[in-house]
Amino acid sequence: MKILVVDDDPHLRDLLSITLQRSGFDVLTAADGQIALTHAARERPDLIVLDVGLPEIDGFEVCRRLRTKSEVPVLFLTARDEEIDRVVGLELGADDYVTKPFSPRELVARVRAILKRGNGAASSRVMRHGALELDPQAHDCRLDGTAVALTSTEMRILAALMQDPGRTVSRARIVDIVWGPASQVSDRTLDSHVRNLRQKLAGAGGGEALETVHGVGIRMGHCAP
Repeated sequence: MKILVVDDDPHLRDLLSITLQRSGFDVLTAADGQIALTHAARERPDLIVLDVGLPEIDGFEVCRRLRTKSEVPVLFLTARDEEIDRVVGLELGADDYVTKPFSPRELVARVRAILKRGNGAASSRVMRHGALELDPQAHDCRLDGTAVALTSTEMRILAALMQDPGRTVSRARIVDIVWGPASQVSDRTLDSHVRNLRQKLAGAGGGEALETVHGVGIRMGHCAP
């Protein structure tokens, strides 16, 4: 699988490139946001490791532009550990983040986990609830026939809820399904993804497609066009 590493620090870029190559990945590199966008469009990587603190076009803006054309998984690298930075990144459609300094082994583990989640989310069946139709294998979501662009994480959350649309799924269970039972995902992270998902479905005319049952979890609402 092909990984695009984007960081303006040449030493870190080389370290990550060598580490990922030794782990069996093909690696492309970019030193700034514009080159990253060009590589992403031309080479279609399977995942992008993206530094937030890039010169000129920062990582947040790169992710924002990517999401207008692609749902490629994004793993943010950030030198800051502020919760607001992590939340902003997730709201832009990032799949995960690693705070500097980090071990190369940790980054490879995060990359593998994201790619594994993407592969594991595929289902051979199309899910339906009201006017909502979800095909996880094709990464296709439609509301009354109109396409709704979802990130890979949003797709997995929706698939988890649509497995049994009449049941309320606990937040802990959603985290286990989407990120894995050993993950340390905060409620704020889940809330960011659910909020984005809810807004996209509502923007497509789905009304209250997701309902929060306070103290219990989240369930599918009435998905009408």
